[in-house]
Parts: sequence; structure tokens; C-alpha cells
Amino acid sequence: MSKAIALLLMHKYNKIFMQIKAIIFDMDGLMLDTEPIAEMGWRRALADWGYHLSHELYLSVIGTTIVNARRVWVESFGADLPIEAIYKRHQEYINAHIDEHGIPIKPGLLDLLTWLEQRHFPKAVGSSTQRARVLHKLNFTGLQDYFNIIVGGDEVTHGKPAPDIFLAAAELLHISPHECVVLEDSEAGIRAAHAAGMMPMMIPDLKPPSAEIKPLARQIFPSLMEAHAFFESNHFEIIL
Repeated sequence: MSKAIALLLMHKYNKIFMQIKAIIFDMDGLMLDTEPIAEMGWRRALADWGYHLSHELYLSVIGTTIVNARRVWVESFGADLPIEAIYKRHQEYINAHIDEHGIPIKPGLLDLLTWLEQRHFPKAVGSSTQRARVLHKLNFTGLQDYFNIIVGGDEVTHGKPAPDIFLAAAELLHISPHECVVLEDSEAGIRAAHAAGMMPMMIPDLKPPSAEIKPLARQIFPSLMEAHAFFESNHFEIIL
């Protein structure tokens, strides 16, 4: 590639990047290392009634709402699945684990949030988790003060991979969807951000990005630390 072409592409990319005015964060699997805890809760609860939850089946619901997860379990294990009792048991296992071990925060998150706070950069949470659970987890981990805008999966008609959650967050931010970056760990979340006309950036958690997802993600990072470094190296502050 010639130097002139490289400079042209860099100018074009920086022009696109300068349009970004907000970042929308997913929560579970992106900010909080909670997916292994959720998988444990479901696996143990289903096992109590004699059902086996494979890792592959659990991966199929990552990033989606609890309504979708319950639907998938019923479709997979049969209409006679006592889903209400299993859901309650699953919550008990998760709550007991959190009470004993806490909720781990993903490496690099606090540095990134602090960096954005110092620049008064707009941000929001767009999570498939029910709003009450989102608020509980943010309060439990001390992250509540970083976010004024929160949209939960029970506040929209369609959860991820539909764009509703992210579009609702953009509306509350009073920022156009095409001016928002979305940080996501799940394929459902990347599809939702892409459908919303936003800039999806992926930090994979339990499941590596598939060949179908890679073209939808503007960037793929191994952790939030690399995402933070990317924002700094691309002069993210020039768009404030």
C-alpha cells in the first residue's frame, strides 16, 4: 500500500471516528465476569431436576434476555420442564455464589470508565438483564455512579439481537445511533448494535466471534485494556 493511500484511509477512518459521541456498555460478560456464574446457576438448577445443560447450549443464549433463555430451555428439554421452579433455584444458586465470592469486574474496566469520566464523555448501559438486576449488580460492584443512563432487557419489546435496547439508550442519551460506539462481548449484542446502525466493538468472553460476526464488529479486542488503549491512540478526546 502506498503512503498516499494509507494517509487517505487514515483520514477517512478518523473522520468516521470523530463522529462518535457516546459509548454504550453491555454489562454481563463485558463489564462484569458474571457469565460463568450464570452458567453454573442454570446447570445446577437444571441438574436438580435431572436435566443436563451443555456448555454449547448455554452459549446459544449468551447476550439474550431471560425470557429467551427460558424459552430455549423449554424447547430443548420439553414442555413439561418446571421452568418457574428451576428459574427460582437458579437465582438462589447465583445469589449464594455472589454473597460468598462477590462479582468480579473485568480487567481494565475501571481505568476506562475513569478515563471517560475525566473527559465528561457520555455513556450508558444497555443490558439484556432485567433492570432491577442491572441496578443491583452495579450497586454491588460500586459502578452505579459511572452511569446515569441504563436500559434493561425488560424495558423494551424485543431483546438482543434486535436493536431495541441500544436504540432506547441512544434516545435517552439524546445522541444519534450512528454516533454511538457499543462495547459488547456477545454475538447477540454485536448483531443488535449493527442493526441499530451503531459502531460495534467486541471483547469476546466465553465464546470467540464466529465467521459471521467478525465482519459486523468494527474492532475486536482481547480485553477492555486494549479497547482503552485503542481509544487513546486514536485521539478519542478530539470528538468531545
